[in-house]
Amino acid sequence: MKTDLRVPFVPVSGPRSRDVITVQGQTVMEGRIKAIGLVSGGLDSTLAVAVLKRQGIEMLGIHFLNGFSSGMLQRLALARDEERERQAQTAQELSEILGIPVEVIDVSEEYLGLLLAPRHGYGANVNPCIDCRIFMLKKAKVRMEREGAHFIFTGEVLGQRPMSQHRQAMELVERRSGLKDLLVRPLCAKLLKPSLPEREGWVRREELLDIQGRSRRRQIELAAGLGITDYAQPAGGCTLTDDNYARRFRDLVGSREPPSVTREETVLLSIGRHLRINRNVKIVVGRDKGENMYLERYWSDSPLATTIDYPGPTTLIQGDPSGEDIVLAASITARYSDAKRQPQVRVVVRKDGTEEILTVIPAGDDEIGRYRI
Repeated sequence: MKTDLRVPFVPVSGPRSRDVITVQGQTVMEGRIKAIGLVSGGLDSTLAVAVLKRQGIEMLGIHFLNGFSSGMLQRLALARDEERERQAQTAQELSEILGIPVEVIDVSEEYLGLLLAPRHGYGANVNPCIDCRIFMLKKAKVRMEREGAHFIFTGEVLGQRPMSQHRQAMELVERRSGLKDLLVRPLCAKLLKPSLPEREGWVRREELLDIQGRSRRRQIELAAGLGITDYAQPAGGCTLTDDNYARRFRDLVGSREPPSVTREETVLLSIGRHLRINRNVKIVVGRDKGENMYLERYWSDSPLATTIDYPGPTTLIQGDPSGEDIVLAASITARYSDAKRQPQVRVVVRKDGTEEILTVIPAGDDEIGRYRI
């Protein structure tokens, strides 16, 4: 599973002809050029590291967590106690696979502000890909300056992603991040203007690549040629590109003035069945034991409903519900329980240490359909 890239590759064009080079007016010994890389551990970032490793570049990998990978959201909902350990494990695994030090940095809280009002808009759903890239690169730039590194690199491929990896977007990201001329994209560099590291000879441009498009054929062939037979799989795609998640996000944010969302709400949006009763009230119905436990553990400050005499879900009632809204939520809870075909079902609603027992008729499918988000 883990391919050790720490064994140096044989340079394809021999050693550099100079023992010293100049970096921003300073003399640096050969082999002491340092770079900070945005890495996922997937195929593209693995190859970007391998290409620069052949040139003797010293590298530090940064793996940012914006909080919206499907894997991270699932862990926060169902196995939160393991998240810190999982992040440390991810850093260790990526370091072993890439053969360079890798740090995992959680920026999910700070990321929420960007998500609500991205300067360059969303993609097909609620994915602010351009602003996300700028955000990550700005943070990498701060780290570059702190570490005394000389440039940033990424595993981006020209034309691979429709919103953020076409030429105009890539140039925009460079400018907005403050990294113009200090951002190297080893996999497609030959299709772009030479960056300062390339022009100054810190990086040998002739050994960089000209990959473009969404096909992975070139990357797979390159990996085989370098002896890379396996690599880490990213921890799930970005949930912000998911139709279902995007619908729930828009519903939540659109129900508030001004728009707002909390970190815990971003986790909640990833689980359960979501139904909007009216502008002021939404309910979330757990689909299994794990989701029920999540609702009971992290949302106990809000009303929670569940069936009494039959196995059934836990239902979270959010907003400012009226008595009629509570009855409807109880009816929907009964519909998703084992008593859905019973003429009447008892449901208990708990809030602030009090309990109210309601006897309701399970909601019909047509009624459920009117409220489902």
